[in-house]
Amino acid sequence: MAAALTSIREIEREVSARRTVPGSEAPYQRTSVMTHTAWVPPEWVEAAEDALAGLAERHPSRTIVLFPQPNEEDGLEGDVDIDVYPVGGGRQVCTETIRIRLNGPRAAAPASVVQPLLLPDLPVFLRWRGAPPFGEPAFEGLIDVVDRLIVDSTEWADLPAPYAGLTGIFDRVVVSDIAWARTSRWRPHLASLWPDIANVKKIRVTGTAAQAQLLAGWLRTRLKHPVELEHEPSDHLDGVEIDGEAAPFPPGDPPDPSDLLSEELDRFDRDRIYEDAVRGTLE
Repeated sequence: MAAALTSIREIEREVSARRTVPGSEAPYQRTSVMTHTAWVPPEWVEAAEDALAGLAERHPSRTIVLFPQPNEEDGLEGDVDIDVYPVGGGRQVCTETIRIRLNGPRAAAPASVVQPLLLPDLPVFLRWRGAPPFGEPAFEGLIDVVDRLIVDSTEWADLPAPYAGLTGIFDRVVVSDIAWARTSRWRPHLASLWPDIANVKKIRVTGTAAQAQLLAGWLRTRLKHPVELEHEPSDHLDGVEIDGEAAPFPPGDPPDPSDLLSEELDRFDRDRIYEDAVRGTLE
């Protein structure tokens, strides 16, 4: 097993040294369309690696995975993986994955590690696992160097209170929420019940807390009147009742985690309806 890389310069050298297609003397043609950064605390490592495994061929990118380890001795440890995927016609897609363990104080200043590794003139996405620590240096520094933040508020506790912190960064970075994406089949389906849904006073959502809060916030801001929320916890969005009547179940199957993340990586503009829904959770 190769020794860990302990500086940004060593990581950059390793990426350059690995830029040769296996079995060939020629360097591969970089096909990255973005820099994809992920902040992955220890409890999220397995889930993050599973999601990333399904993205490589669909979104060729330089992926920088940050593993904060604030209780370790100061320093960083990195490694580099290059994957090459044939796509037909003699062409191939190449992806670069840089994994960096941020030890000790380094975990509080990830932006200084990430910036030198960003690909120039390409968008930068940040997938933050778990609840963001709004106002803390590690999070705030990264927000200032990325174009888009992707969260999954299903991973957050004590909702809806954390949404207040999210509303404070909407004007600084484009935000996507995978929990909101998981409601995508239900929202147009509920909207199709118009005008019967116009005067709804209460909804009961069987799903995650994030799905329930966001659907209620969405209805409040779309209908422009209070809507009471009753939440029945479930790992999946299994049903919605409108003033005591069950809404018909929408067609289609829920997407898997890699598909959800892939869809968010295809979006670049602000989702104003989502932003309104987040604000609506706090009403």
